[in-house]
Amino acid sequence: MERQVFIRLRHRLQADPNEYITLGNIAQVAGDRKYKEKLEQLFVYQVSPSDQNMVVLDVIKVIEIIHQSFPDLDVQTVGSSETIVEVHYSKKRLSPVFFIAVWLLLFIGAGLAVMNFHEDVSMREVHIRLYEMITGEVDHYPYLLQVPYSIGLGLGMILFFNHLFKKRFNEEPSPLEVELFKYQLDLDQYVAMNENKETTKDLHDH
Repeated sequence: MERQVFIRLRHRLQADPNEYITLGNIAQVAGDRKYKEKLEQLFVYQVSPSDQNMVVLDVIKVIEIIHQSFPDLDVQTVGSSETIVEVHYSKKRLSPVFFIAVWLLLFIGAGLAVMNFHEDVSMREVHIRLYEMITGEVDHYPYLLQVPYSIGLGLGMILFFNHLFKKRFNEEPSPLEVELFKYQLDLDQYVAMNENKETTKDLHDH
């Protein structure tokens, strides 16, 4: 009697160099309990130096590996057709001097961008006009408006990005996190299409 199992490949997996990857690492397995544990321990791939940073495991190859050990097993796939394995190499510790230099560069660049924007929209003139409308007096340095505005600008940026250093204010993702998520999806799609040997076969290969 033919047994049936369902597998759903995980979208992304981090692995160490030369690590042995099993089916349980790259997929969720459901179905006949008799096969579930054996399938989860089934060897699928070993990371090698030639893989560099990324390797794509295709669902067809996974099914072939399963059928080599369990030829009569009916394997049904759900979800993604490939798993992206990201090879995680140990990173060198960042130099404090380099970190401070980058931080200063970004800080000064962001400050200049804000100041140039305010100059383009004539923010100083707007504050002077608002101060005149509220108090009836002309003040070319309306600190009563400029100081609260500057504080509010900083607080607004903190609330907008939903972060204060490593602290989150709520579970809602910030616009930056959403954009990074979209970028990661596009990058994963590109890797899946270009690194998957099953989708990039050369018709002239023999």
